[in-house]
Amino acid sequence: MLKLENSTDILKRFVFALQPLPDAVWMDFSQIWQNVEYRRKTVLTVAGETERYLYFVLEGVQRAFHVDDNHPDATVIFTYPHSFSGVADSFLTQMPSRFFFETLTSSKLLRTTHQQVNQLCHKHPELLQWMMKATAFVMAGLLERQVELLKYSAEEKFRILLKRSPHVLQMIPHKYLASYLGIDASTFSKLLSSVRID
Repeated sequence: MLKLENSTDILKRFVFALQPLPDAVWMDFSQIWQNVEYRRKTVLTVAGETERYLYFVLEGVQRAFHVDDNHPDATVIFTYPHSFSGVADSFLTQMPSRFFFETLTSSKLLRTTHQQVNQLCHKHPELLQWMMKATAFVMAGLLERQVELLKYSAEEKFRILLKRSPHVLQMIPHKYLASYLGIDASTFSKLLSSVRID
């Protein structure tokens, strides 16, 4: 009979894939997380508030988005299992968020606070090194996405999305995918019916 992986095991596998931590560091880090569950369309962070929490996704899909009076809702990132989640810049700087963060589906997450992470980074330099490495990978991904948004056509962006994450078509409402790609919903619909991915 297979042993079901618990949430801490899943987190450890993800963390150690980037860079293993010494046993004592992992022991402390693993103990600062708590399991939380939210219904679909629950707003976890409101623009103007400071992000207090870092999340790790166990189940479900979430998004961060920007909205103002003069522009439509713009999705900036999706998160899904197994990845860290939340408004990262606000969490790291402890300055007010410019973004909203919500669940798109019912979600099971692990959650910890900025205070707990900060205390552990002071206690364990190895954890701070891990955080810096993780942040560097996030930055690399954001810069790559910026190039895609600036240089590529709607069809090229659509193809890249489907090659990288084909599962999102079944998981995420298409209006949010269109917003994420910076195209309107009608263009997305046309691409969906005309573009074939090899």
